[in-house]
Amino acid sequence: MPDLDPNLRSAVSIGRRVQDPLAELVKIDPKHIGIGTYQHDLSTGALKAALDGVVQECVSFVGVDINICSETLMRHVSGLNAGRARSIAEWRELHGPLVNREQLKLVKGLGPKSFQQCAGFIRINPHNLNRSSAGAAPEKLPAKKGKGKGKAGVSIPDCPNPLDQTCIHPESYHIAERFLSLVGGSLLPVGSARLQECVRSRVGADGLDDLARTLEASVETLTLIIDGLTQPPGFDIRQDFERPDFKRGVVSMGDLRVGAVLTGRVENTALFGAFVDIGVGRAGLIHKSNITLSKLPPSQRRRSLALGPGERVEVRVLSVDPQRGRIGLDLIRVLQ
Repeated sequence: MPDLDPNLRSAVSIGRRVQDPLAELVKIDPKHIGIGTYQHDLSTGALKAALDGVVQECVSFVGVDINICSETLMRHVSGLNAGRARSIAEWRELHGPLVNREQLKLVKGLGPKSFQQCAGFIRINPHNLNRSSAGAAPEKLPAKKGKGKGKAGVSIPDCPNPLDQTCIHPESYHIAERFLSLVGGSLLPVGSARLQECVRSRVGADGLDDLARTLEASVETLTLIIDGLTQPPGFDIRQDFERPDFKRGVVSMGDLRVGAVLTGRVENTALFGAFVDIGVGRAGLIHKSNITLSKLPPSQRRRSLALGPGERVEVRVLSVDPQRGRIGLDLIRVLQ
């Protein structure tokens, strides 16, 4: 949005962080992310390489909707880089949303190897097909009786494939289709209660091992196919992640009382202690003197940083200073 007022761009960014924080935060250079005092002891290149690897793994694990994700987010998909991400964004602006995964083969600079690496992590959600990435009307692909010609003269279908919204790789589509005919299910709609019941009853009757032998596939591939077919449309694995159990009625510093026992999640760590989000809009500090070995699980007692970002903890409020915005906490235990 280069032509928008900076204030409006900031408002859009805040809105996007509410919708999907990680998708927006990947745009920030790692050196600007406050992940602890130790980040200043590492070279910028080493820090960026380490964090980029983690981000790429997370993005690939969750998957991206190729028609609405940003160019920056696309760069972190396995098999894509800055140049290929830019080419996909330009293709969307020119032709509109991609209708299926196969159309990625039409994108300049994206060869067979790159397609093989990225295809399984890319989703084509049907409800986003009517959205155009550009404000102007997109240029449609030339109509060729349902087929379009790829860069090397390969026929590319121009109709949606329900399997493109799943985690199933195109290389396994033929196995998925044979499995569906075997269980008596239908591609439409993927993730429906009827399809789930068909899959459940057939797997329960024959077992995964026998079905995998019948389909000439590995058990791991068949398990992935079953997950892809039975998960509801738009499934996001992050929906099942644990969340801090913030205490009801405690939403601001004014609600805190000394001695109250709360649960939260470690936000950041420093040499002098750990900052914990307890759901009041400001993190509380567990001073290092209150992080004793007896309060830690045996597996964490030898770590240089006893607590790490993301860990769930139970804490007791030691002090509240609303004027300076400080909250003192005592560690009770680490929640497993």
